[in-house]
Amino acid sequence: MDDLVKPFREIYAPDLQSRSLKKEIASQGYLLVRGLLPFEDVNQLLNEILLIVGVAGWLMPGYGFVERVADNGAICGESDSSFNLVYQQVFGLESFHALAHHPALREVMKLLIGSRLLIHPKPIGRLIFPNCERLVIQAHQDHQSIAGDPESFTAWIPLHNCPLELGPLRILEGSHRFGLQKVDPETGIIPNGTARGGDWVSGQINAGDVLIFHSLTVHAAAPNVSKQLRISLDCRFQDYERAVDPANLVFAGSSNRSWEATYANWRSDDLKYFWKHMSLKLKPSKDELIQLAQTAASPKMQSRYARILSQLESQMPG
Repeated sequence: MDDLVKPFREIYAPDLQSRSLKKEIASQGYLLVRGLLPFEDVNQLLNEILLIVGVAGWLMPGYGFVERVADNGAICGESDSSFNLVYQQVFGLESFHALAHHPALREVMKLLIGSRLLIHPKPIGRLIFPNCERLVIQAHQDHQSIAGDPESFTAWIPLHNCPLELGPLRILEGSHRFGLQKVDPETGIIPNGTARGGDWVSGQINAGDVLIFHSLTVHAAAPNVSKQLRISLDCRFQDYERAVDPANLVFAGSSNRSWEATYANWRSDDLKYFWKHMSLKLKPSKDELIQLAQTAASPKMQSRYARILSQLESQMPG
């Protein structure tokens, strides 16, 4: 990837209108909205996450948690069991899920999508240690993992100021217009130098800013070459009348994660199973899941479809 990138196109939240948002997304595949979320709301979630990772020993002794100085002896990522134990605690935070439903973010996504807004219930936290090549997010498209209808969108939200040395996202302008691009079948990564689109763009993204992009927009992260953890949140949105992969509503893996465990310490019921009463167009449907649980290409995939179906039946019977 060329290290010479152009600066983001950006707009400040007070100047945002439906026309400008839709126009920029249609033209460039993304838009950086400056100052959309109140700093105090973003910072509250950051502090809760820092308490969890600090207790887990991810931060260097002698520094305050707010400094986020990483202990390189604790480096781990999504493929490591030590990471997943900590991540389950982060995922269980009520504030972690509530940020995706923040009124300011909801209003902006309605400008883009319309009133039939589905907020995907499983936001993704990115807890990125510095100076670890295997943890750098390489070029990819979110639709490869989201599936369903390609007309969905991601909001990337750093929970602290994210200058270039911390590894903010990079966007390949106009890449959403080329459909699904060829990937390494083992990793889902677009091989270096093969992505189709315009110029790579990047720049500092601050707490309160939100980077919104189409599910087909190619993006990557710059390496985190600082001494600090980079902590951010991915939230996904779509029109609920468009097809949604049911795997986005349940826990399709073989881990012990569940909504019951996630909700165990929540104070409010407002966001629990909020999607259950929406008239969702599931793809694959329940009938298709029944067939896939018997006919998928491997026993592993058959088990996966069976888990999805079982959880759906308990959440959304009928």
